[in-house]
Amino acid sequence: MVMAMRDPLSVLTDAFTAFLFGKVETTRLPVRTSTGQAQAVYLPTAAPGLGDSGVIIGREVYSGKGYIYDPFQLYGQQLPAPHWLVLGESGNGKSALEKTYVLRQLRFRDRQVVVLDAQGEDGVGEWNLVAQEMGITPIRLDPTAALDTGIRLNPLDPSITSTGQLALLRTIIEVAMGHGLDERSGFALKVAHAYVNTQITDRQPVLTDIVEQLRHPKPESAEAMNVALDDVRAWGLDVALVLDRLVDGDLRGMFDGPTTVGIDLDAPLIVFDLSHIDRNSIAMPILMAIVGVWLEHTWIRPDRKKRIFLVEEAWHIINSPFVAQLFQRLLKFGRRLGLSFVAVVHHLSDVVDGAAAKEAAAILKMASTRTIYAQKADEARATGRVLGLPRWAVEIIPTLTPGIAVWDVNGNVQVVKHLVTESERPLVFTDRAMTESASSVHEDDALRAAEREAEQRAAAFVEQRLTDESESTVA
Repeated sequence: MVMAMRDPLSVLTDAFTAFLFGKVETTRLPVRTSTGQAQAVYLPTAAPGLGDSGVIIGREVYSGKGYIYDPFQLYGQQLPAPHWLVLGESGNGKSALEKTYVLRQLRFRDRQVVVLDAQGEDGVGEWNLVAQEMGITPIRLDPTAALDTGIRLNPLDPSITSTGQLALLRTIIEVAMGHGLDERSGFALKVAHAYVNTQITDRQPVLTDIVEQLRHPKPESAEAMNVALDDVRAWGLDVALVLDRLVDGDLRGMFDGPTTVGIDLDAPLIVFDLSHIDRNSIAMPILMAIVGVWLEHTWIRPDRKKRIFLVEEAWHIINSPFVAQLFQRLLKFGRRLGLSFVAVVHHLSDVVDGAAAKEAAAILKMASTRTIYAQKADEARATGRVLGLPRWAVEIIPTLTPGIAVWDVNGNVQVVKHLVTESERPLVFTDRAMTESASSVHEDDALRAAEREAEQRAAAFVEQRLTDESESTVA
């Protein structure tokens, strides 16, 4: 090997520098090589994973490695709270993710799941096939069937503490009225509830008993605060009218009788089918409140089981100040007993700009895991600001294809492709199964090829963004 001769001036300069400062670096010969050989020296890097214990979700797009997530395994080490927020436009894979996640979690013997299913097709909820696969009959809350053979949940069920019953009654009334109870109305409700619980001991008290007591309060109710009986009756009139809607109005039959016997709270999966309820009516947040408190006092127990509470259309919870406060308490309480709350929302703007912005911020803060599917650019930027996502993640969200999402697990942000097995596919892609024709089968290969191409584009985009940010950091 022949070394190139150095000019005398360079040699003299190097010698003088070494004499003054000492030799500060070694001289290495330049190496000329190919990218194929250099890739073994300069290995590609990817963000660290979340460990190898838990539920497999899919693969990380940039590195291709498996992506595993389990809030119960990560809690206390990488997660300050086990709660999870799922965002994205319809048709991008939120439903498939939720269903496969639940099915995979239920492979662990110490897991239980409750789902509030607010969507459906052909008269049944979206989770109907999953429930059938598990041998579970959904609890279908339907005002048209409740008067006959439908399911009833009693807000005054003895399994709920007296304090819980009163809190639930207040929440129902405040949601329906759109404002908080004043002190006088609250007093009338309190004395009516106390009287009913004290006097009715041979059966379950029901809402009809509360309404009757509000309309015709007993003298001792007035004497307790040294007020006139007519005043107590006037204070409770508006409350009675609101509760009467649950007894004799459009929600009758679902909450105005003893709790239906036979609801199995020990089943691994409990599905509340709310698909027969108008999602835009006042009935939905009332239902959310009743089911939430009922579960708090009957389902969540200190038995070392890990529980998942998944709520579809969760903006009905987060967008109502009174229901949001109730669920905020449930989340704090449930964390001590192994509860992971999963909220599924289409648009974050639905809640952060709503009437319950303060309560929504508190619930969002508790969600240490955030999964964001494709959104429009404006919505993605708004989501990024609220959730504190890095710039590259905000920019990639509008380009995501179905099944690919940005995962932010307490600051560990990665792009993940959700994988569905062949056995899970008929259970989770229910809308496709209903609409697919024989001719569409031939389109599967082209669809998969397009998905692979989209994944490659997403991976290249992420790599370029990471390179740009790395260069800007160095600069």
